Amino acid sequence: MAVAFEDGIITATGAEVGEIPADVERVDVDGALILPAFTDAHVHTVRTGFALTGLDVSGQPSLAATLDALADHATRRPDAAVLVGQGWDETAWPEHRPPTGAELDRAAPGRRTYLNRIDGHSSILSPALAALVPGIETLDGWSDDGRVERAAHHAARAALETLIDDAARLDAARTACRAMAAVGIGSFHENASPLIGPESEVVAVRQAAEEVGLRATVYWGELQAIDTARRLRVAGLAGDLTADGAFGSRTAALSAPYADAPGSCGHGYLTAEQVRDHVVACDEAGIQAGFHVIGDAALEEVAAGFELADQIRPVRPGHRLEHVELPSPRVIATMARLGIIASVQPMFDGLWGGPGGMYAERLGERWAATNPFAALHDAGVPVAFGSDSPVTPLGPWAAIRAAIHHRNPEHALCPTAAFAAHTGGAELVVGAPADLAIWHTTSEIVEGLPTLAPGEDDRDLPTLVRLIVDGRTVHPTDRPAEQP
Repeated sequence: MAVAFEDGIITATGAEVGEIPADVERVDVDGALILPAFTDAHVHTVRTGFALTGLDVSGQPSLAATLDALADHATRRPDAAVLVGQGWDETAWPEHRPPTGAELDRAAPGRRTYLNRIDGHSSILSPALAALVPGIETLDGWSDDGRVERAAHHAARAALETLIDDAARLDAARTACRAMAAVGIGSFHENASPLIGPESEVVAVRQAAEEVGLRATVYWGELQAIDTARRLRVAGLAGDLTADGAFGSRTAALSAPYADAPGSCGHGYLTAEQVRDHVVACDEAGIQAGFHVIGDAALEEVAAGFELADQIRPVRPGHRLEHVELPSPRVIATMARLGIIASVQPMFDGLWGGPGGMYAERLGERWAATNPFAALHDAGVPVAFGSDSPVTPLGPWAAIRAAIHHRNPEHALCPTAAFAAHTGGAELVVGAPADLAIWHTTSEIVEGLPTLAPGEDDRDLPTLVRLIVDGRTVHPTDRPAEQP
């Protein structure tokens, strides 16, 4: 396929390209596959950069190996003000439990250490870091073994952020943007929140995206913070505005108890009335509203809030919900009727779905109802794919493969729908932005897309040859490195 573009806009495709004048740059892709660039609808850019350059324990096979990795990391960073690790998941470890604060202290004696669970909704603090948060032991979510969630987790994060300077945030954002470009992501949605990082990260993410050449859309997750949204110039008060937690940390709000914690249904953080007021305020301000919402009880509450808002004034289409993992048919119908976007992560099912996966351990048979992509799509709910990086790795082709080969086949999408969900429905047509990804693939091409066999071997996935955003090559690039 041939594509011509000028000033960042596609001007011709296929046979319409015709003869190329001698003074116009021509790039021969040698039969490679040309497709629209990917959009990642849910990224935590600075956190992704820190995970890529810091301590990532997501692949560690045991608690003991995780502590060894921390000890090695601490030895190599003797002067670091804080040691930050990301990605522990105890469900597959032989010890079948998370580390304790005391164990972190033995691995890195006296150091301020923060080790975040893979879902980002609970963490382990070393005693030295916990000591920086006066009264943390009185907050909801504190455990004497150093594990924190909910209010205690938020307080710990606030203390952690005081130990990280803005130069480090910008450097992390640059690292993440380069990593996104390297896997064909031309645009991304930054899900910022005061519970994740300070407002300065919005500036850092925008600067890093501009330097690398990516398109960044930024959300700020704070209730009714209209003045803040206008000051930060964000697209909406959405993203990680949390209505509940996550299955892995047992903090997603369920209507019936967790299978492996019969005394707990998780935690809901917002009422239908709060959702209503937020949606109405955002509609009046002309910006998107949205929420992080996973469990069925939380989804019912959020859907009820949208319905209450619609009674006050018709809800504008285009608001969004993140994750939407256990929606009832009623919730799906509400989303379809009100034009609410489902921003979902196929790798959640790819990593944790199935009868032997973490979701089955947490939810029992309810795992089979999680991540119903086909039901959302068939009902007319707009579906957008993202990674939630660093919760799951950046990698659109792996996400598309996971959606096509869902652990529950009833929820699988066809390749065309899955690809559209990860590109915002972009097409290579005249007048569209010149955001292109050029791929090498050995797979058979069916209806313009490579076939993706089930499995977990990323070596079988297409490899990027070139990424073009707004008509400019951003990967690979021979532009000089950014200056600090």
